[in-house]
Amino acid sequence: MTAEGHLLFSIACAVFAKNAELTPVLAQGDWWHIVPAAVVTCLLPDIDHPRSLLGQRLSWISKPIARAFGHRGFTHSLLAVFGALTLFYLKVPDSWIVPADVLQGLVLGYLSHILADMLTPAGVPLLWPCRWRFRLPILVPQKGNQLERVLCMALFVYAVWMPQSLPDNSAVRWSSSLISTLQIRFDRLIHHQSG
Repeated sequence: MTAEGHLLFSIACAVFAKNAELTPVLAQGDWWHIVPAAVVTCLLPDIDHPRSLLGQRLSWISKPIARAFGHRGFTHSLLAVFGALTLFYLKVPDSWIVPADVLQGLVLGYLSHILADMLTPAGVPLLWPCRWRFRLPILVPQKGNQLERVLCMALFVYAVWMPQSLPDNSAVRWSSSLISTLQIRFDRLIHHQSG
């Protein structure tokens, strides 16, 4: 997927996650925290590709990561997300408060990139270092990438106008309690380790 596609897809995912109330934090969060945070991190997984938009600007970081892991390696895995969250929780001083909706927006942007790359034939190694590639190849790279734009815009339109009449929007919000439970356990684990 192109940088433009990742940006559009991350905005659509942020709008969808907020409207679907994917987590209680996102449900109560501020649009001006969630969407910009998602946009900030949506290109970050491609730091492993020196020709990517971010890789060209940060080649001193991109080239060593590309040599160590290759493109669509570690940075496109759940381990990278978990590692970044762990470092974030261990290194953030108590005096510097990052709002929970911003943090979830950052994670959402990163995950949107991984999800978008799963829609291409190359897929992603979600369980890296395991080499299995997870993919649902509905986006075949081609000139113009019109299908990519149409998919992103369709997701955005659906996210904005999705039906709110479902009972508690249960078809979408099933994950809310699971995510909350995992977040509480992750917080306890991190604070137990650092304390």
